[in-house]
Amino acid sequence: IGGLKSQASIKSSGVLIGRVAQISLDSDRYEAKVTMIVDKRYQFPKDTFANILTSGLLGEQYIGLIPGGEEAFLKAGDEIKHTQSAVVLEDLISKFLYSKAEDSQ
Repeated sequence: IGGLKSQASIKSSGVLIGRVAQISLDSDRYEAKVTMIVDKRYQFPKDTFANILTSGLLGEQYIGLIPGGEEAFLKAGDEIKHTQSAVVLEDLISKFLYSKAEDSQ
């Protein structure tokens, strides 16, 4: 989940549609679990894709929802199956520096 925090924004097409309610660890699967509250006005298909994105280069992280094409909609308590992890800037810098060190050898 990178630097995602409770109360982080949830957006779709740049529009604020909700907030992160809670972040916890699923002790059965050892995966992060993010509970979201989305405004009831907005309905998303079951095959919606969730990304953790960053506002600008060093801005706050938020969840971006990209709707799929299924006719059935997500309901309260459903799980979004299609996700992409946060991009951690420190990891990118580390990989870049490591690859440059190998190139010089």
